[in-house]
Amino acid sequence: MNKTSLRPRALPLILFAVALSLSAFAQTPTAPDPKAVPVLDGAAGPCTADFTITDAAGAPVYAAKIKVHIAYRFGSFHKLDLELATNADGKARLIGLPERVKRGLTFQASEGDRTGEAFDDPAETCKAQFTIALKKEPT
Repeated sequence: MNKTSLRPRALPLILFAVALSLSAFAQTPTAPDPKAVPVLDGAAGPCTADFTITDAAGAPVYAAKIKVHIAYRFGSFHKLDLELATNADGKARLIGLPERVKRGLTFQASEGDRTGEAFDDPAETCKAQFTIALKKEPT
């Protein structure tokens, strides 16, 4: 093969590589919307839990963490730990929660030195809504 036979084949590949790299640099990461409600899917069932986390005065708490430990199915051998944080309006949502759990679900919310919790039995309330007021723990 001579050098002239390689040029026509290589040029489209080079142009494709350049176009691909330029499109990768053109995409800029966007900052998360502080008003968008965070949603976490446990993929374990049809139930949901919607949260509004507030302080003692009723103001929404941003970036409050909500945690839940779920033991479900036969013998509670399937275990799932979920954690998500609230948006600027103090809201968050868990979906895909199991409908049947042996001991119910205790949701623990916290931010700094403030905590609060809520309990639900998904067999009774599959589409639960909670407002949790965070309070400082007594020392």
